[in-house]
Amino acid sequence: MRSSRRSRAPAFEAGSKVAVLGLGVSGEAAARLAAARGGEVYASDVSVGPGPTAAAARLRSEGIDAECGGHDVDRVLDCDLVVVSPGIDPTSDIRRRVSDAGVRTIAEVELGWRDLRSRVVAITGTNGKTTTTGLVAHVLETGGLTAVAAGNIGLPLSEIALQESQPDWVALELSSFQLADQETVHPDIGVLLNLSPDHLDRYRDVQSYYADKHRLFEDATPDSRWVLNADDPTSLALPAGADGTYYHFSVSGPVDRGAYLGSDGVMRCRLVDEVEWMPATDLRLLGPHNVANSLAAGLACAIVGVGPESIARGLSTFDALPHRLQPVGEHDGILWVNDSKATNISATAVALRSFERPVVLILGGRHKGEPYSNLVPHMARIRAVVAYGEAAPRIVSDLAGSVDTLVVESGIDAVVRVARELAHPGDVVLLSPACSSYDMFPNYRERGRAFEAAVRALPTEGAFR
Repeated sequence: MRSSRRSRAPAFEAGSKVAVLGLGVSGEAAARLAAARGGEVYASDVSVGPGPTAAAARLRSEGIDAECGGHDVDRVLDCDLVVVSPGIDPTSDIRRRVSDAGVRTIAEVELGWRDLRSRVVAITGTNGKTTTTGLVAHVLETGGLTAVAAGNIGLPLSEIALQESQPDWVALELSSFQLADQETVHPDIGVLLNLSPDHLDRYRDVQSYYADKHRLFEDATPDSRWVLNADDPTSLALPAGADGTYYHFSVSGPVDRGAYLGSDGVMRCRLVDEVEWMPATDLRLLGPHNVANSLAAGLACAIVGVGPESIARGLSTFDALPHRLQPVGEHDGILWVNDSKATNISATAVALRSFERPVVLILGGRHKGEPYSNLVPHMARIRAVVAYGEAAPRIVSDLAGSVDTLVVESGIDAVVRVARELAHPGDVVLLSPACSSYDMFPNYRERGRAFEAAVRALPTEGAFR
């Protein structure tokens, strides 16, 4: 396929003053890239935690000015460009002051994009982004190309941009927060998996959230290639006629151009001639939603030019990513599953549809704005709900009269013990919180690791498998 890449002007002129707000992995990489491109860099983070403190120390050792414990606002406002972490709320004081001062603000992904030579498959949507991004990179590599997964998945685009030898392709996960501050990101192939309400603790309404997702399509060209979910009318409507060629994926049957799950359970693709990939039962991933994710990933790779045998081999050898419907193991006949990445209602609803066994569901964390009553239609197999964290009172209120709900007021170890008491042999205990982690944990990964450690610490009558 032809590339939709256009010339990419540098994000700033050499000698410009560049502020980097946030010293997570993306902020550290952005500071390093901005300095390498001739910027006078000041990097800062409000946190004094181990991660930002270590990042600031590493940057200072390289001659880059960096500090933790706050932002020097006057210095930030004196900059020509601000590169902002997606984790910093647009309504925060520092973002408001930067905006009021008219200082140009971009995302780290925009900074990295300007120096990227690799071609890009960009993946966005409400749920399934990380798994699909990992699938795309894995299948491309299976097909003999060099590829990496980057963006919201953990590897910053700025880090790849600094490499002398860049991969053929980047599978780029884009969150709405990253898209909000992009200017010129126009992937060779863009994938929109699905849309449902999310981040209503940060957006004023769902339309604002969808508007940031739409930014993926704003710099489209006739050479752009778009992969859309034929089973999701909201996703189909979002591009609003953006330039490019459209392909579709569906778990409900054939599509004119794209990939689909047949009534016989076989995954197929039709670009010119129809080809078979594999039975969906050959996937190692749990749940029908992962059939959709696999169809989307395989379709993107087929558009790149990967052959059907390589696509089938790649899809069938991909294991679940940590914290995404990841089986932890089986304890006394009870399957424990870590779905800590499910930070919204729709992700938890998808998880619940993945099991035919009775489920003890662990919900909780910091509330994100959508009522938990929206989970009730998906709770036919729920034995009980264990609620914890800041959101516990709201969970109890929203689920009252629909399902037995117990509140645990202490930490994750106690939550796991209570769930074990409620579960029967043959059940699933599912951590799928439908909340952010920020009341108790710095991120969903730490929450998932704590859950796994608590599960493995349980006394057991037999082997833990």
